Amino acid sequence: MKKILLIIPLVAFVMLWHTEMEPSALQRVALAQSPVAATVSPKTDRDEAAALEKQRQQLLEKEAALKAKEEELKKLSASLDSRINELNVARKSMEGSLQTRKKEENERYRKMIKIYKALKPEEAGRLMDKLEEPLVIEMLNQMDQKTAVKLIPYLNQPRVIKWTRDNLVGR
Repeated sequence: MKKILLIIPLVAFVMLWHTEMEPSALQRVALAQSPVAATVSPKTDRDEAAALEKQRQQLLEKEAALKAKEEELKKLSASLDSRINELNVARKSMEGSLQTRKKEENERYRKMIKIYKALKPEEAGRLMDKLEEPLVIEMLNQMDQKTAVKLIPYLNQPRVIKWTRDNLVGR
């Protein structure tokens, strides 16, 4: 079958050679009889063009959707960056407030320790025994050794023992 299909255009060409056919007629005969003409039709070309156009439209739609998502992500990223900056500012403010508060607290402790240091050891011990244990222990930790040594005999002994243990254990 293939041999016949190949021979038909050749026969048409030979006939054209011997007869005086015009070139456009020769082309029509050769194309009409060639196997390629049988497989390619104008309808197929239109179908392929329509399929390509549909595919191009789909790609354009996908590209537009991707651009929209990219813009949305950029907006979200900018929003997150802004929020992170706000949180960093708030954190720095809180750290500053905490440092200020600690300084104030330490200053108050120093003032109270100066007051207790100025008192007679018996009076200071009696007053400190009326305070909560964690506060007394913190005051003892803030005092210099000389003052603490003077106060120990006048403090509640279980508190002194707890303070000693805490300092030896490293709490």
